[in-house]
Amino acid sequence: MFLHYSAISDVGRVRRENQDSGYAGPWLLTVCDGVGGAVRGDLASSTAVQALRKLDQQPDEDILGQVAGAVHRADDRIAEIVEEDPALNGTSTTATVVLFDGDRFGVGHIGDSRAYLYRRGELRQLTHDHTFVQSLIDEGRITEEQSRTHPHRNLILKALDGIRHEEPDLFEFPAEAGDRVFVCSDGACGTLTHEKMKDILASGTPDFAAVELVRASLEAGSTDNVTCIVADVSEEAPPEELQPLLVGAAADLPRRMPIGGGVAGAVGGLFRGHRSGDTGEIPPVAGEDVPAGAYVADPIDPETARYAPRAPGRFGWLRRLMVAAVLLGLAWIVLAAGWSWSQQQFYVGDQDGKVTIFRGIDADLPGFSLSHAYETTDVDLDRLSEIDAEAVRENIEADDLDDARQIVDNYAARQDVEAG
Repeated sequence: MFLHYSAISDVGRVRRENQDSGYAGPWLLTVCDGVGGAVRGDLASSTAVQALRKLDQQPDEDILGQVAGAVHRADDRIAEIVEEDPALNGTSTTATVVLFDGDRFGVGHIGDSRAYLYRRGELRQLTHDHTFVQSLIDEGRITEEQSRTHPHRNLILKALDGIRHEEPDLFEFPAEAGDRVFVCSDGACGTLTHEKMKDILASGTPDFAAVELVRASLEAGSTDNVTCIVADVSEEAPPEELQPLLVGAAADLPRRMPIGGGVAGAVGGLFRGHRSGDTGEIPPVAGEDVPAGAYVADPIDPETARYAPRAPGRFGWLRRLMVAAVLLGLAWIVLAAGWSWSQQQFYVGDQDGKVTIFRGIDADLPGFSLSHAYETTDVDLDRLSEIDAEAVRENIEADDLDDARQIVDNYAARQDVEAG
């Protein structure tokens, strides 16, 4: 079987540069989304794709071994460029790699770019995001719907940075004629709903689907770069004119359209840059209405949100006051509970030469006593033996008030004996 593919990358409506890179060829589909922010995420993604594109040849039996090796080499290459220029320290990229051998797919994945499989009318997400919000979903702390608006939804936990050398997720699955594979950056899957993607992937050529997925993402309000690769599994060989496609920050191969036009040629007018420094192919989308089937994106650039500290809220002083009030309340509750417990304690001691029952605990704080005389008895220490009197002076703990009174009664009886 063969792959019929298309790849598009667009800078989007907000960003000034494209930090996505993508590659589609007869054996390989890959998307890398740079997450370096000010330290050249575009360089990280393009470096990774340039290393990964060497996979674009018929694989051997160990398809996953080849994918893993290519991902590690891409990571090593990023380490090399950081070593050559320390100012790039901190740059990193996601990587989703799909390798085809004619009968099956081998997938390698790290980060939050995604791969999907559309098969027999059903769309299934193949990859698992390495993000903070995905970890919350896995733990059952938030739902998939809540993750779309979580303040830390753009925090990535694993990426290729040349430093940590993270291991990618690796798996394979058999191919079927009629399968459609969709690989994208989070500028698309982070904005479009599952149903919207499924609806677009259900019809048209790979060119048509890729164009519509990017357009729908931009119309839905995506503020990130958008990269989409769509590939069909077919028993028919693709046109000879279909060449490997390198898009986004790594683009260095021109798009070659089939001679004589055809469906691919019909969308050729959309494949053009529209901004300085842009490697995208679709003109910017005007209008602010969010269509059905889309989630509203953040009004700020998600890439900026990954690194920039959030501005303090307008009522920060009020929140701090409320936190302080809560902490004081908790401290008061703890102190009140401790005082209540102490007042259930009793001991027997000496007060002005009399055996006395004290309420509280036998301890003092600076300037504050934790006990007080509760009952003063008529038992005189002078009428007790020296041993008993000394024991009372050192205080005798009681289990409760009844026990304390029993101790006093015992000393009263001894007093009478001594007096006799």
